[in-house]
Amino acid sequence: MSSNMTMPLAFVVTPSQPFPLGLTPARSAEQQAAQTVNLAVYAPGLDAVDVHFLDAGGVWHKEPLPELTDGVHHGLVAGMPEGTRYAFAARTAGDGKVPGPGTAELLLDPYARAVATVQLPRGKGESDGEELLGVRVHEHFDWGGIAKPNVPWRDTIVYEAHVRGQTMRHPDIPEELRGTYAGMAHPAMIEHLQRLGVTTIELLPIHAHLDEMHLQDLGLANYWGYNTAAFFAPHPAYATRAAQEAGPQAVQDELKGMVKLLHLAGIEVVLDVVYNHTAEEGPDGPSVSFRGLGDANYYRTDPEGRYIDTTGCGNTLDFGNPRVVQLALDSLRYWTEEFQIDGFRFDLAVTLCRDAQHQFTPLHPFLVAAAADPVVSRAKLISEPWDVGMGGWQTGRFPQGWADWNDHYRDTVRDFWLADRGSIEAGGLGGPTARLADVLSGSHGLFAASGRTALASINFVTAHDGFTLADLTAYHRKHNEANGEQNRDGATHNRSYNHGFEGRTEVESIIAARTQTAKNVMATLMVSLGVPMITAGDEFGRTQQGNNNAYCQDNETTWLNWNLDTAGREMLDHTRWLIRIRRDFLERQPASYPAREESNYFHWYASDGRLMDPDRWQDPNQRILQFLLGSREGYLDGLVVINGGPESAELVFPEAFGHDYAFELRYSTAPRGEQRIGTVFASGQGDVAEPWSLAIYRARHGAPGTHTSPYGKTP
Repeated sequence: MSSNMTMPLAFVVTPSQPFPLGLTPARSAEQQAAQTVNLAVYAPGLDAVDVHFLDAGGVWHKEPLPELTDGVHHGLVAGMPEGTRYAFAARTAGDGKVPGPGTAELLLDPYARAVATVQLPRGKGESDGEELLGVRVHEHFDWGGIAKPNVPWRDTIVYEAHVRGQTMRHPDIPEELRGTYAGMAHPAMIEHLQRLGVTTIELLPIHAHLDEMHLQDLGLANYWGYNTAAFFAPHPAYATRAAQEAGPQAVQDELKGMVKLLHLAGIEVVLDVVYNHTAEEGPDGPSVSFRGLGDANYYRTDPEGRYIDTTGCGNTLDFGNPRVVQLALDSLRYWTEEFQIDGFRFDLAVTLCRDAQHQFTPLHPFLVAAAADPVVSRAKLISEPWDVGMGGWQTGRFPQGWADWNDHYRDTVRDFWLADRGSIEAGGLGGPTARLADVLSGSHGLFAASGRTALASINFVTAHDGFTLADLTAYHRKHNEANGEQNRDGATHNRSYNHGFEGRTEVESIIAARTQTAKNVMATLMVSLGVPMITAGDEFGRTQQGNNNAYCQDNETTWLNWNLDTAGREMLDHTRWLIRIRRDFLERQPASYPAREESNYFHWYASDGRLMDPDRWQDPNQRILQFLLGSREGYLDGLVVINGGPESAELVFPEAFGHDYAFELRYSTAPRGEQRIGTVFASGQGDVAEPWSLAIYRARHGAPGTHTSPYGKTP
C-alpha cells in the first residue's frame, strides 16, 4: 500500500455497556450528535427487553436492548434527545407502535432521573390508562460556586419539615410558590429558619412517589411520601405549576435552586430516603418497575417465594442482593453530587442491614460500602434504627459514621414531663430522675458499645410520625378518624398528658400549663448532649387536632398555620432564645466537646446542693435535679435546674472542684421566670425551684461581681 494513499475514515460503532445503569449519553461524539443513548437495566426476570419511547411528535417507538451481561440488558438507541419519555418492557412481537397494557407492560427505569405521567390507550371497552415513564434530562446547573455549609455535628440543629406543608399557608410567600421547592427557599422562609437558629433542614421524602391503592379508594393521598417509585427522580408535584408545565428539566432545576439558596443562607439540606420498600406494595399491588424487572431479585422472599415484609408496607427490598445495594449507593451518590445534598435520614434503616438469615448486622455490606464510599461517607448519615421485623429495634448499634434517631430519648423525656405529670396529678407517682439524667448526658450506655459518642444521638421528642409537641400537651388519646381506618391506625401509647382536658380549650390556666410543659420539653432538648431535632411547627405550637398518624392528610391538618396566637408567639420566642443559649454555650467549648469523654463533664446535685447518691437517683419522690456541665478546657459552664414535681422547692446552689461559683439566671420556664433573668446567685446561696419548671444559669468561678474565671472573661 502506498504511503501517500488516504483511507476513508470508518464510522466506529461504540458497543453498549452494562454500566452505568440507566440512561446515559453514548460515548462516541458522532453518536451523541445522533441523540444516541446507552440504556442498561438490571432485569434478571426478563429473557429479553425492549425500550419503548415517545418522540417529540407524539409517536411511539420500540427498540430492543440486544445485549445481556450478568442480568443487565443493555443497548445503544438512537433518536432519544433530552425530554424523551421512555420505559422498558419484556420483548413482544409486532411493531409496538401503541405500547401499553395489551401490548406490553411498561416498566419504569429504576435509574430514571426524572418521571412523567402519560395517558395510554387501552383495549376496546376500556378507559385510557396512566403510566409512569422516565424522562431524559441533563444535569447541568450553575451552582455559582456556593459551597456546602458543612456544619459540624456538634453544632447541628435539625429541623424536620415537609416541602408542601411548610409553606402552603404562609402569608408572606406568593400563592404560586406555596407548597413548592421554590417556596421552601423563599426569603420569608429562609428568614424564619435563620432567626430560629436551625442549621439543617431535613425534608420528608422528595423522591418521586405514588399513592397507595387503598388511599386512592378513600380519596386520600400519601402526604408524607414514604412510598417511593423512583429513587433518582424528584417528586414533580412539589414544583411550581410553571415548572411542571415547562417539564421535568424545570422541576429538577427548581429543586436545585432551592438547595442553592438554602446553602447560600448557611442551611444544610438532608433528605429523608426510603430504600426499604417501594410503591409496588404487596403481591397484589401495582407492577410499576421492580416487580416486572425481577420480582425475586429485587424483593426479599422466603424459600417458597412469598414476600418477607419487615416494613409493614407489603414488600421489602432485598439488600442481600448486591444490585440492590448498588441501587441505593448510586442513588445516594447521585443526590450528593448532582443536587449537593448534605445528608440522608434512612427510613426503617434496619431493613437495609439484614443478612441472608434476615438478622441485623452492623457489618452488613451496605454499611461497609457506605463507609468506604468517598462521596457517601462524607454526608450526614442518620438511621431510623428500627423496622417491624423480628429483632427490629437496633438503636445504638449502627456503626461509626452514623447517627441514630434516639427513641429512648423521646420516650424518657415524654415520660418525665408528660406521662409522669399526669400520674402525679392523679395521685400516683412519677419516675425517678436517673433515666432523665442518662439521656441528658448523651445516652452513653446506648452508643458506647458501637464506639460512638453523644454526637451519634439524634435527640427528638416529636417527629412527623406521632403527636406534635402541642398535641402531646393537649391530648390523651389519638384522634385519627379522618384517616378512614376507624381510628385503628397510629400509636396508642403516646406518653402524652392533656393537662385535665381533652383537646382545644379556652381555659387560660390549662393553656398556660400546656405552654409551660412544651417549653420544658424544648428546653430539655436544647440542654441535652447530642444533636437536637425539632419538628416543623413545634417552635410555635402547631396542632394536628390529635391526629398522630397524619400521613394521608394533605390539608390544613398538616399544613403549618403561620397565624400565631399569643401562646404560639410566646413559644416561638422561647425556642429562639433556647437555641441561642445552646449556641453560645457550644461556641465557648473546645472543638472536641462533647465527643471526647475527657473534654466534658456533668456533675449532678440534689436540691440541697449536695452530690446525688444512689438512693436519690432511684427515689420517685426525688424530682429535683441540678447539673453543672461544661469542659475543663472551656471557660463557660452552665447549671441547669429541673423541678419535675408539683411543689416549689428550696434550692441550694452547689460548688464544684473546691470552687465557689456565681450563677446568673439566663432562662426559666417558670411563670414569672422572665422577670428574674439576670439575677446572680452564689454557691451555697438559696433560691426557689418553681414546680414543673426548668431554669438555665451561666456558671462562673468567684462570688457575684468578681467573676475571676480561669477560663477567661465571660461575655
